Amino acid sequence: MIYFLTVNYYSTHLIAKLIASLPNQKNLDFKVVIINNSPDDDSINNLKNDYVIILNAANNLGFGNACNLGLKYIYTEDSQAIVWIINPDAYFQENHLEKLQLFLKSHPEISILGTVIHTPAGEVWFAGGYFNAKTGEISSLNLFTDPNTDYIKCDWVTGCSFIINLCNFGECPLFDPAYFLYYEDFDFCQRYAQQGHLIAITQEFGVIHQPSSITNKYIFRKITNSTYGYLLSLDRYTNKLVFSLRLTRLIFYALVLMFIKPQIGLGKIYGVFIYWWKGRNE
Repeated sequence: MIYFLTVNYYSTHLIAKLIASLPNQKNLDFKVVIINNSPDDDSINNLKNDYVIILNAANNLGFGNACNLGLKYIYTEDSQAIVWIINPDAYFQENHLEKLQLFLKSHPEISILGTVIHTPAGEVWFAGGYFNAKTGEISSLNLFTDPNTDYIKCDWVTGCSFIINLCNFGECPLFDPAYFLYYEDFDFCQRYAQQGHLIAITQEFGVIHQPSSITNKYIFRKITNSTYGYLLSLDRYTNKLVFSLRLTRLIFYALVLMFIKPQIGLGKIYGVFIYWWKGRNE
């Protein structure tokens, strides 16, 4: 069974497009699990049917915690399932379900699999995550140079298109609840890689994604959450010197932006403050 897991935050029209891009459910065994992170958004209930399941959160849990709600539900239903976490503002152009099942049967060693992601214009938006603990660089790179490569090992994959092979896990894999939005996918990959799980990306199949079509509506919150998640990740996976240098550069850049793009500058400063405040109270 393949479960598509997506998180709704006032994005019913986008999820409707995502569901419409999936194949006819009569021929393939899959379900869609929607975590409703906007409980007052009643329109999402219009999408419910025999193969679309809606789980309502009490409030906005953030991306990772919302996914955890879905992962726990799916793991209880089928601990051997394939879970494809996908952004609500992403969709498919072709049927990848049978290809995915065959792919994971051929490569059972992969626990977490990312896919190539294109923009609607056909440009590559994501094709592999890179992390250098010695410098603190967390970036995305196009890792594919050979079109015949089934997959390439990488350091992390984006939560926009994030496949988990549950049969490789002895217990339900979960995102760290310390993250609200941004870098929870990076942390997830780093934690499970340290436990011996293989993280990889494939170009055999992928999705189309309209970058930040949801979060760009909330710039201040977006920058605040991404700054906090970035600092938390650096704190966990780099050393004190690298963290201090990166933090100093971030604060300096934020102060400059205060005069050019105040929402972004303030968001970065507030993200630093939240990181400091939470660390102080732990």
